[in-house]
Amino acid sequence: MLPVEIIRKKRDGKKLTKDEISLFINGYLNGTIPDYQMSAFLMAIYFQGMDFEETICLTEIMLNSGHVVDLSDISGIKVDKHSTGGVGDKVSLILAPIVASAGVPVPMISGRGLGHTGGTLDKLESIPGFKTNLSIEEYKKVISEIGVVMIGQTSEIAPADKKIYALRDVTATVESIPLISASIMSKKLAEGIDALVLDVKTGQGAFMSEYEKSLQLAQTLFTIGKNFGKKVIAFITDMNQPLGYAVGNWLEVVESVQCLRGLNVPDLMHLTYVLAGAMIMLGGKANSIEEGMKIAQKVVLSGEAYEKFIKLVEKQGGDVSYIENLEKYPLPKHSIEVKSIFDGYVYEIDALEVGIVSVMLGAGRTKVDDVIDPKAGIVLRKKVGDKVEAGEPLAIFYTDKDDVIKIAKERLSKAFKIKPEKPELPKLIKTIIDNEGIRDWK
Repeated sequence: MLPVEIIRKKRDGKKLTKDEISLFINGYLNGTIPDYQMSAFLMAIYFQGMDFEETICLTEIMLNSGHVVDLSDISGIKVDKHSTGGVGDKVSLILAPIVASAGVPVPMISGRGLGHTGGTLDKLESIPGFKTNLSIEEYKKVISEIGVVMIGQTSEIAPADKKIYALRDVTATVESIPLISASIMSKKLAEGIDALVLDVKTGQGAFMSEYEKSLQLAQTLFTIGKNFGKKVIAFITDMNQPLGYAVGNWLEVVESVQCLRGLNVPDLMHLTYVLAGAMIMLGGKANSIEEGMKIAQKVVLSGEAYEKFIKLVEKQGGDVSYIENLEKYPLPKHSIEVKSIFDGYVYEIDALEVGIVSVMLGAGRTKVDDVIDPKAGIVLRKKVGDKVEAGEPLAIFYTDKDDVIKIAKERLSKAFKIKPEKPELPKLIKTIIDNEGIRDWK
């Protein structure tokens, strides 16, 4: 079958066979199918969708386009966590050392930030010297030695996904559940994991702003994982305000380190403990999520999780002195306070707007090759439900850019809605999906 016939078939809403999907994906990878035909194919999938069988085939073909890591010589149940990304979501930095300290190996392949959501790799690389581009052999060595490793997607891991993702980003075909699912799961299944915990965000600052679409994505990811013989738990969590207080790469490292040293940032640590509890349970070190959460809290209080993070930074080439002395980091040129002009309560914080402003300040990228300023970002001084008086700081932002200060101040001020009445706090963890089905998180 010719590529144009496969495009036409999907354009007309018909189901593709595994051979047809394979011909297209492998043809694009080896260069026999050009960008313009792959763009048309992706747009056809975007509009017509794929059924579950097609999505499984796409995932399997992308998974097998590269190296599938074998971690069977490392003892224990290997468990990872994936988040669909949100503003201020630095959970991986805190959670990975916690779970590893509980005796569960954590092999983690993470992504970069694009658009308004931050990426774990960019956060880690804000630590001077930290290397995320390890080879598969180095990746296996680090996890065998300390029980945790955090790297980026290598050229050997799901190369079809890497090439297709770059094209999806510039052809407005990112927000497609079959394409998102195959992209996420091909990478996760290639890591060598036995189990996976999924954090699917919903709300203003999320990739999927509508709950129904977030639920559909979570169900698809969960079912793909089960189909490939993995133990999976998925959560749907709120992203209507930034998670924690810090937004921006080094700022989020600072907040993560402080949390590992025992600081309680309520929303951030509640979510971290629930996800860690689920990972510890799937890793066979607890009989329930609740028991896993208690173990997670214990390794933070004892300092073990912080020590594990120090070892991770050391093993991956980072300069530990910046973690042990956070104030050693270079300061940005500007630090500007945004103050409230009203008395009342913080009723809403537009997470999407906060994310966009952080990108303007230099903390994110709008194109893959944009250079990030690790110092840039925002620290919230108030969260939803907090009382505020006129003249009190709502946030402080950091940047080296002179030309964005005025607009950043205006937009950040408008991202906070102040009302006389206290709002009802949004439920942070909305839904759990596991072997018992879909239900509200208690």
